This record gives sequence, structure tokens and C-alpha cells, in this order.
Amino acid sequence: MNEELFLTEEQTDALQEITNIAMGRAGAQLAQILDTFIKLSVPRINIIQSSSVSSNILKMIGSKSAATAIRQSFNGSLSGEAMVVYDQHGCRNLADLMGYDGVIDRTSERELLLDVGNVLVGACLNGVADLLGASLVYSAPTIMAENVEVDKLINIKQITWNYALLVEVHFTLEIRDFTCHLLTLMPEESILRLQLAIDAFMEKI
Repeated sequence: MNEELFLTEEQTDALQEITNIAMGRAGAQLAQILDTFIKLSVPRINIIQSSSVSSNILKMIGSKSAATAIRQSFNGSLSGEAMVVYDQHGCRNLADLMGYDGVIDRTSERELLLDVGNVLVGACLNGVADLLGASLVYSAPTIMAENVEVDKLINIKQITWNYALLVEVHFTLEIRDFTCHLLTLMPEESILRLQLAIDAFMEKI
């Protein structure tokens, strides 16, 4: 691996704190929508090879059982892709909290997952971008997989990068058996731009 792609300990600590602040904002928005307290994990940050992306995601999520995921790409000062991974029971718990009665159909379920994912991705990445003085443009969120084993969420053959920064945070609802994971992948060129942005941020504090 090109050593320039590694984050220093100081850069990693700064990015973890920046992500923590941004995720707090995202959690607050979701808590307002669902009217319940949201617990957040400490952000986990790794530089990974394309060949190990599935095993790294599996390790972070900690379960090989079926999951549904949405994806949303972003471009601008930084570029990459965000994924929100829900377990197979997640939608039912969300539907209950958001006032859906009875059985929801597949279209409503997809809309629900896309809406919640869009809130999390937008709030978190906008929070990171604001702190780093970056600007981002987002694609529309799409369903990338439904009821697929976690280690099969990403097709390695479709990956165009060699190395990427992987950041993971998970949200847990206090009153429901619900957890979702927000994963952000930024490829090589974004890692180098991110390092410069983090250094500029650290100089200001």
C-alpha cells in the first residue's frame, strides 16, 4: 500500500471526533423523527483493500445473517459511497415507530428504508463536510440489496478502487430491537484530499 494513504494517529483521532460530532447530529435528527432515544457507537476507521471489503464489513457488523442495504454516492470536495445496512427485522420496528399500522407492502417498506437512510447519510456527511469546509453533492439513495448475507452485499468484481477508507458507526434504538449501520467508503483520491482537509481543521483548533 502507498504509505501516503495511511492516516497518522493524530489524523485518525481528529476524523473520529469529527465523525462523532456529525453522527450525533444525525442521531438527533433520527431521534426527532422516531421520538425515541438513539444510542451511537464510537466510529471505527480503517484503510482497506478492495479484496477485503466484504470481510471488513462483516467484521464491523458482526453478523452474517440476512440484511437489507441502501447506497448513496457523493461527490465534490470528497467522493465515495455511503451505505446504510438494516437487519431483516429493522423495517418492522421502524414502521411501528413511524405510525404504520398492520402489514406494510414492499413499496412502503422500501420507501421507509430509503427515507431513514437518506436522513442518516445526509446529516452525517453534511456534518463532516461542514467541519472540514468541504462541499458535497449526493445521488438519490437506492436499494442495493434485500435480504442478502452481509458478506455478499458488495460484488468485488464491480469495485473500481484498490484501497479505500472505511468508516462505520451504528445506531441502536433504546426502546426497540433495532440497529442499523452507516458505512462510508472513500477511495484513494479522496483519502489524500481528506488528509489535507483534516490537517487544515487541526491547524484551526
